[in-house]
Amino acid sequence: MKRVIIILGPTGVGKTGASILLAKKLDTEIISADSMQIYRGMDIGTAKPSEEERSAVRHHMIDIVDPTESFSAGRYVEMVAPVIKEITGKGKIPIITGGTGLYIKALTRGIFSGPSADISLRDSLLEMENEEEGSLYAYLAAIDPEASGKIGRNDKRRIIRAIEVCLKSRGKISFLQENLTKPLPYEFIKIGITRDRRELYGIIEKRVDSMIRAGLIKEVKTIIGMNPDRTPLQAIGYKEFSAYLNGDFSEEEAVRLVKRNTKRYAKRQLTWFRKEDAVSWIDVTGIYDSEGIFNSIKEVLVKLNIPI
Repeated sequence: MKRVIIILGPTGVGKTGASILLAKKLDTEIISADSMQIYRGMDIGTAKPSEEERSAVRHHMIDIVDPTESFSAGRYVEMVAPVIKEITGKGKIPIITGGTGLYIKALTRGIFSGPSADISLRDSLLEMENEEEGSLYAYLAAIDPEASGKIGRNDKRRIIRAIEVCLKSRGKISFLQENLTKPLPYEFIKIGITRDRRELYGIIEKRVDSMIRAGLIKEVKTIIGMNPDRTPLQAIGYKEFSAYLNGDFSEEEAVRLVKRNTKRYAKRQLTWFRKEDAVSWIDVTGIYDSEGIFNSIKEVLVKLNIPI
């Protein structure tokens, strides 16, 4: 099988700079696995690679849709598959970099994308839940017990999606996922980057401050003016500053919430990735430069017989 390298880890850990150095060394291209970097105009808040970095190494799956459009993990895989094929066809090893666990899982283990989103149906299901808390989970348990056993009772987003698939496909989502899910046919070399949590949280705080100085609030205001799809404004930074611009709370409170929620997201990312199999983990605590992180990655790849 042809090989694909995946650099994964929580936000702010140092993936981007190290991945660019690795791509230069391997003379290859990078594929983003970030569910928010796909949106045009959402640059500061998603910490996209700079124009200079993207001109140095070709990047894919960045700025591919407008914030007004909906997107899914299934569509992500559909778009990435031919990109990987193109890069490997040149005799190169693609590098996938990002922190969206669902995208990485979809690539390495496959995904059943199912029918497209039905906003009207979703609104009806939410109304049903608002009228009687817990009714959605009970409904899913009745029509697909196996699926309900894999979804938390309070995970409304996944519960609604499961019900939606069942109703629109007239079949159980658990059956469809088991029988229609196929991973891409590559050998995925997964390298996870982690660091001391207090150190990571310190980096996150400084990063948020830097984003605000760079004009994040102005960027959020621009995105709001586009009348975007629901998903972009749920991204950390955009959600909190949207509320601030709406007058829900102060700018100071919005900043506090962005920092808090980013830390919580990083913790969830680590929890998700710890469940991934065959990940070679690198602890980069105390290493702040991309060159140092790259050297740690290089050591792992050499042990895996990937010439650097």
